[in-house]
Amino acid sequence: MPPIKPIKKIDGLAVKDFFTKYETTLKLEFVAGGKRSMNKVIKEGSVNRPSLALTGFFKYFANKRVQVLGASEMTYLRSLPQETLAKRLNEIIDRGIPCLVIARNYNPLPTMREIANERGLAIFRTSMITMNFLNTATISLDAEFAPTTTEHGTMMDIKGIGTLIRGSSGVGKSEVALALIERGHSLVADDLTRIKLLDERDLMASAMELNRGHMECRGIGIINVGEMFGVRSIRLEKRIDLVVSLLEITEDVDEDRTGLEQNYFSLLGIEVPHIELYVRPGRDMARLVEVSAMVQALKLLGHDPAKEFNDRLIALMAK
Repeated sequence: MPPIKPIKKIDGLAVKDFFTKYETTLKLEFVAGGKRSMNKVIKEGSVNRPSLALTGFFKYFANKRVQVLGASEMTYLRSLPQETLAKRLNEIIDRGIPCLVIARNYNPLPTMREIANERGLAIFRTSMITMNFLNTATISLDAEFAPTTTEHGTMMDIKGIGTLIRGSSGVGKSEVALALIERGHSLVADDLTRIKLLDERDLMASAMELNRGHMECRGIGIINVGEMFGVRSIRLEKRIDLVVSLLEITEDVDEDRTGLEQNYFSLLGIEVPHIELYVRPGRDMARLVEVSAMVQALKLLGHDPAKEFNDRLIALMAK
């Protein structure tokens, strides 16, 4: 099978790109800093409330993150003398923060605006309440900084189970996916699947922008799945719960006939349940992939058919 593509992870996100991508989602408004402030780089995929830093305590200060000021921080800053306020803001900027976001639609204090313009620090404000902004921004930045790879395979949503179908070129992945779509399941990506590791635990699969909703069928060509089978046949992304590898049958193959041993396939350091199915004439591979997904669904609910049967067999033999 083709090797997995190299793992990609961005080193930083320009403040300009952050604003452009999430201006609407995070309800951002640029209020101070000047054009040059947009060139700074966010180097960590999270956000930080600089509460202690505003008092002058900078140990463990997360200076590489987007800094967020809520109602409590703004109230505290208003209570400071102008000299102290200017000193604290300059100390924070000296540590290389990328940008500052003020929640609840608060306006920056005149001293904040003046220092931001002088030193090129972008200040945004948002109408979102602080906690909602923190949650939404964290999810957005986590997706931006998430490790990413691509896998030569077709991704399907089969009864809620995200199933990545792997196999060498020409083994029949797209044909299996097409049969599954006809049975009411949804296509996520065909032939090349982009995979992101979110929150260091969830593998999310999606298609490339270019081929989203399309499939290649040998002998027919490119087809538009959404137009042929309806909008329900397409899904933008899905968590990977199962990997199914389609392999060509050989004489010395010893196929698993009990299912007692659980195999795993590693993606971005995460072990995903893995099933190998051998392709040979007369086998309904789409049906086998569908049943594999249903068995995995049972396992997620705490029911392992192979283990349950084995336990019954052992109990019968003990009698």
